[in-house]
Amino acid sequence: MAISPHFDSPQQVADRLRGTGYVPSPRITGVVHLAERLGKPVLVEGPAGTGKTQLAKSVADSCGLRLIRLQCYEGLDEAKALYEWDYRKQLLHIARAGADGSENELFDERFLLTRPLLEAIRSEEPVVLLVDEVDRLDIETEALLLEVLSDYQVSIPELGTLRARSTPLVFLTSNNSRELSEALKRRCLYLHLGYPTVERERDIVLARVPGIDTVLADRVGQLVRSLRSLELRKKPSVAETLDWARTLVLLGADDVTGELLADTLPVLLKNESDIDLALKEFGE
Repeated sequence: MAISPHFDSPQQVADRLRGTGYVPSPRITGVVHLAERLGKPVLVEGPAGTGKTQLAKSVADSCGLRLIRLQCYEGLDEAKALYEWDYRKQLLHIARAGADGSENELFDERFLLTRPLLEAIRSEEPVVLLVDEVDRLDIETEALLLEVLSDYQVSIPELGTLRARSTPLVFLTSNNSRELSEALKRRCLYLHLGYPTVERERDIVLARVPGIDTVLADRVGQLVRSLRSLELRKKPSVAETLDWARTLVLLGADDVTGELLADTLPVLLKNESDIDLALKEFGE
């Protein structure tokens, strides 16, 4: 199983991610660099909307690699995560082969429907595997990941063990809706993505919002940080910050007045009580 490094240093990680519009912190670049060199998955935890999924997408873009995504949800099973047999093709094969057919022929790779985990393992070229919102899996289903993440292989009773042809770059994201198993955590490097600092959020806005100037981007970062300091039911995500910044540019704003804030708060906040609290605190 080959390990072909795409990053020579944390600085190269930073430069390439910035080239995709993703503004990393030193911790992010360090963990991504180590994960690739060690051949280890990265478990990225933090509040929703802090750039966890985007990190995996940006790493894939920066390396020119295909992104394979497994979107987790309650009830996800082996057939949707790993593989299942194409029973229709197997029945057609039986009908055509007749008495001359062998039962063993039914369990050939040509009848195998690969799902994201197996697809990443069997890829001829290096890929980025994103296991998104892993905390939404049942604890029992989480065990499906252990063999894949330990040895980058999948055991199929009818075919044996299929090993990865090249080590995928693996990112697992979690919104902390439940505690993940220690067995899963042991197999990963850990990265926590919280809400960015004012300075980093300003840089993200400058990188992702065409036409915005530094003064307005800085103002946006400061106001969003102030909003997040309130006891809100749902704090604004980075994605909502970007939507708000694009709204301000669209409206031709060069600063944020109380009236403009009141008019555009629904872009940032998605709960009436949160909007009322923000207007009470910052409306003037």
